[in-house]
Amino acid sequence: MAAFAPDKGNISNGDNAWILASAALVLLMTPGLALFYAGMVRRKNALGMLMQNWVVLGIVGVLWVWLTYSLAFGNDLNGLVGGVHFAGLANIDKEIVPGYVGAGAQTIDPIVFVVFQMMFAVITPALITGMTADRLKFGAYCVFIVLWSIFVYAVVAHWVFSPNGWLYKLGALDFAGGTVVHINAAMGGLGILLALRKTKRNRAGWPKMTMKPHNLPFTVLGAGLLWFGWFGFNAGSALGANNLSAHAFVNTNTATAAAILAWIAVEKLRNGKSTTLGGASGAVAGLVAITPSCGFVNLLGATIIGILAGAICALACSVKFRLGLDDALDVLAVHFVGGVIGALAIGFLGTTAFNSFGADGLLYGGGGKLLYHQAIAVVCVALYSLVVSYILAKLVDKVMGLRLNDEDEQLGLDLSQHDESAYDFESVLGSVHQTLTGKTSGTTPASTEEVKS
Repeated sequence: MAAFAPDKGNISNGDNAWILASAALVLLMTPGLALFYAGMVRRKNALGMLMQNWVVLGIVGVLWVWLTYSLAFGNDLNGLVGGVHFAGLANIDKEIVPGYVGAGAQTIDPIVFVVFQMMFAVITPALITGMTADRLKFGAYCVFIVLWSIFVYAVVAHWVFSPNGWLYKLGALDFAGGTVVHINAAMGGLGILLALRKTKRNRAGWPKMTMKPHNLPFTVLGAGLLWFGWFGFNAGSALGANNLSAHAFVNTNTATAAAILAWIAVEKLRNGKSTTLGGASGAVAGLVAITPSCGFVNLLGATIIGILAGAICALACSVKFRLGLDDALDVLAVHFVGGVIGALAIGFLGTTAFNSFGADGLLYGGGGKLLYHQAIAVVCVALYSLVVSYILAKLVDKVMGLRLNDEDEQLGLDLSQHDESAYDFESVLGSVHQTLTGKTSGTTPASTEEVKS
């Protein structure tokens, strides 16, 4: 997060309008993520994945304004976490909100900043569902998200985004959330998996059973919505309609395009063919990697980051098999690895050429100090999120059980958790049978299997 907009210290209606529009774009990313994930799971879990993403909009939408915004950006406790001074959006006034006085003071109203940051808080826990796909009870998942938002997301956001946070004061840079969003979410998902009993950690049949995406058009559509919304995510993090926002926009698009080409090139070299899923995944990998760096690197830096992210994240997808860890939708490979690439790249490629609030990296005469600070941020955020997420998952599992039982997993999330089906094959087959024979047909064993597969 830029944390300050490098403009005059007066509130700008134009900046307000752009950041509100950016918030709406970021909101769209969560339904986009839901489609992206839903297309990659088996059809019996499609609605379950959609619902796990959708419910976060409700949980965090309420929690943010009543508590977690204050914990993330409120009065400080030794740089570790904010207080409850802004709970329920009380005391929201530009004279007392951090970042509204002094050099580089924000030019947007405090309530606009609250709304924009809320959308980051929404999508971050939703990313976790890609790692735990097909396995979690819906109610237990909801409880975990509440706890995680309070004890993990709000704390990490304070460290990195708040002007009073200890990593912010250290000099670690994160323009739009490489550490706060992507590394944080990936470690949150890993914490859940490690908290489950080893025999219950992976999906039944994995890795011997092929679990191919059931609807790649959903996934590509979701990736497109993510890409579109990500312009608000990254360019909006300049916190103003200014030149820095435009640079972040161009860097975001360039890195994403480069990552697509790199990912499908790796696929072609390894497997002889490039895939649609690879193209969509490459786009997301590029978006993740450029997130922390889009406001701190130039066009060449963005291109390099995109190429590295596409190639390395594609190669990292196979690591889960060596670890024996069923990261269903490659959250570690895309969001953790991509987030680390983007965060550390600032230490090499960072430049103050168009953002005086950044810093020069190793390749631009800044020495190794920035890279050191970036590494500290990556390690501390990853470890904190992993450990606390593990503890929270253990607690929820102990009290109410996180994991689906074998019967419910076989039935699928759609029917076992929501009593719905994304694809009503029974009705379709019955209609076809009636059309062909003129007779009404009951449920056949074959159609029942279609619903359960």
